[in-house]
Amino acid sequence: MVAKISFFPVGNGDMTLIVLDSGRTILIDVNILCSADDPDQPDVPDVISFLRDKLNCDPQGRKYIDVFLLSHPDKDHCLGLNRHFHLDAPKNYSKADDKIFVREIWSSPMVFRRASTALTLCDDAKFFNTEAKRRVQYYRDHGLTATEEGDRIQIMGEDENGKTDDLTEILVKVDELVTKVNGITDFSMTARLLGPLPKSDDEKKEDALAKNRSSIILNFALKVSGATQCQFLTGGDAEVEVWETLWTNHKNTDWLKYHVLQNPHHCSWHSLSHHSWGKYGEQARVSQDARSALAQTHDGALLIASCKEISANDSDPPCIRAKREYEAIARAVRGRFLCTADSLEPLELIVESVGVRKASKASAVSSPKITPLGLIGRSPLAHGKG
Repeated sequence: MVAKISFFPVGNGDMTLIVLDSGRTILIDVNILCSADDPDQPDVPDVISFLRDKLNCDPQGRKYIDVFLLSHPDKDHCLGLNRHFHLDAPKNYSKADDKIFVREIWSSPMVFRRASTALTLCDDAKFFNTEAKRRVQYYRDHGLTATEEGDRIQIMGEDENGKTDDLTEILVKVDELVTKVNGITDFSMTARLLGPLPKSDDEKKEDALAKNRSSIILNFALKVSGATQCQFLTGGDAEVEVWETLWTNHKNTDWLKYHVLQNPHHCSWHSLSHHSWGKYGEQARVSQDARSALAQTHDGALLIASCKEISANDSDPPCIRAKREYEAIARAVRGRFLCTADSLEPLELIVESVGVRKASKASAVSSPKITPLGLIGRSPLAHGKG
């Protein structure tokens, strides 16, 4: 048996599919441009076709994912949701529309509470937020045992002022483990919830963190045949203050350790430094605490940048200096830095009983064989504190 992680080429945006050893699927964010649906624009990857090819059909003939996780409601993390996914009551599903059926969603109320004060939500973000509220109300009205596929939700982190106190059965608090997928305990994974960070008592620090802290941050432990073979750390657009705080809180644990890192904020310099790259250039200083948090590598780790092609002439993100820092982190453990812009096809990783490998281009489509990338995580790993 194997698990897989596929990173789709969506430019400066995120779209990542995890296929667990159990066969269940978790999709993290989407960024599907209208031009990606246009056959007359072959240079724009048809990522929705790539995704659909990787999904199974349920007994009703619907393509489905077990979980959709929205890390935060920026446009480049949710574009195309309404166009391609059914996020509504199951009874309203249209076979003619043939959208992907979403069995469960993972959402944070803090993400939307902060978004409402710090930024204007795009239409797809509003669409998701409406559906999250519908599913929460369905749980309140019917209870957990009566909530079935298409109505399920897990809440990632507590809301302010006790607004999630009555949702304990579907609530995962920060620092706790996610163990259920689509309402079922899945023994092929756990996921440590590291963010959104709760509100700070330090008003000055809270002001600095308010917008940046809103991304959901998870460290997945992916198991194959019962043993953890890959820790995958993903954190949306979390920026430097968040990673500094996580390092302060967890530097004496293994909660930030990873075999695979999705570089936050599309290889942005803002996740590594308080200094503007545009203003300071090569004089900009790295935050050592943030870098330490993002450098908790296992031997042979892979650092994945989900962004456009990285150039020295780029604005931020992506940032060539951030790329150099991540390359140095990878090089120190005989790992590699990879970018989704290097191919028009998804970048696919295979998690096996001997570690993690990067799939060849042929295997990304038909999976006949894999290309070794150096074995990562040969032995089972603890995923607990201390």
